[in-house]
Amino acid sequence: MPKVVVIGAVGKSVSMDVDKFHVGGETIFAKNAHGEFGGKGFNRAVASARQNVETVFIAACGAEDASAIESLFEAEGARAILVKREGEQSDFASIITDAAGTTHVTVFQGAALKVEDVASFREEIASASILVLDNEIPEEVNVAAAEIASAHGVKIILNPAPYRPLGERMKELVDIYTPNEFETEGLESVRGEVVGTLGAKGCVIRSSGVVVPPVDHGKSVDTTGAGDTFNGVLAARLAEGEALEAACLAANDAAGYEVTVRYVLPAIPRRNKV
Repeated sequence: MPKVVVIGAVGKSVSMDVDKFHVGGETIFAKNAHGEFGGKGFNRAVASARQNVETVFIAACGAEDASAIESLFEAEGARAILVKREGEQSDFASIITDAAGTTHVTVFQGAALKVEDVASFREEIASASILVLDNEIPEEVNVAAAEIASAHGVKIILNPAPYRPLGERMKELVDIYTPNEFETEGLESVRGEVVGTLGAKGCVIRSSGVVVPPVDHGKSVDTTGAGDTFNGVLAARLAEGEALEAACLAANDAAGYEVTVRYVLPAIPRRNKV
């Protein structure tokens, strides 16, 4: 059975719409406010689950948030396996979107996974088809998880966001990188495939030079979560055995829809919706 395991961050977020972004020390007023759980890994896991593929999300969180996160994934037909940190806060993000649909995101990093946590997830990782990682997680945690995956023939997708230089061991383990146009530094000669996301222009597969076109679902109103949707759908489709180009097209399709709906969770499409 296809199975996607996502290791990532989770926390609360507040989204606000503004006419324009701040200039200098300016105070501006938002037109509304919307709170929800989020995080790159969290969003990707939801996107994968909504493709009707078995999905497991692994993260650390503040203990007081664990029940709500677990319930949310249960409602999605997926599982959340959480390291519950007593006395710590979960991540928190402030997401501000202007009238053009551009977003500025500020993140507080709270409870985090540690290397010693990874051993308890060994069976989940080893039984996956795809392991999805990103740079919101400490690199030593990613390496420990990727070594388990590699030893069991599990393909590894790394979204190198937010950008940081990658260690040589991480580069040896990753099968597919999914950088945006600003996250490609250091990936010039990596062993794995590189699928570069190009926003409204689609994505490009480095090994073949094929540009996979975007799918236009209408006016973009909120780009938050588009990259996460792309990665989650890509992982789900690859887990099912789709060829890379076809999986990229499905991911572009989902991301193209996601940007037409405000906020993240309401925007991530279900498989039969796009």
